[in-house]
Amino acid sequence: MDKPANPAPGFQRNPDKVITVEPYRGSVTVRAGDTVIAISTRAKVLSEPPYPAAFYIPFDDIDFGKLAGTEHSTHCPYKGDASYWSVQAAGEAGTNAMWAYEHPFDEMTEIRNHGAFYTSKVTVEAEPG
Repeated sequence: MDKPANPAPGFQRNPDKVITVEPYRGSVTVRAGDTVIAISTRAKVLSEPPYPAAFYIPFDDIDFGKLAGTEHSTHCPYKGDASYWSVQAAGEAGTNAMWAYEHPFDEMTEIRNHGAFYTSKVTVEAEPG
């Protein structure tokens, strides 16, 4: 079996760490006030205890016209480098409200081309299907 081309150093150091990514059965809507930023029936739920679960929404279901890319970035030893976008309709509160791993480590390729939102900055509504 071939080794991954871009393995996560976090999993190499801590092989007992568990992060799950599963399809969400239902719809997820993200809004800032009355402005809808994303609607998806193809969201994924990423669980990484002890952190709260996060919805990752396909880029195709996100209205990037309502977002502005920022220079902010963070690094996760399990997922990779995250890029950030601000939700313009949310004003100052929407700064860096969405993040995405555009080039995740091999173990997290399921979240490539998906964005997640801080629930403290925008409203994320999940309706089970």
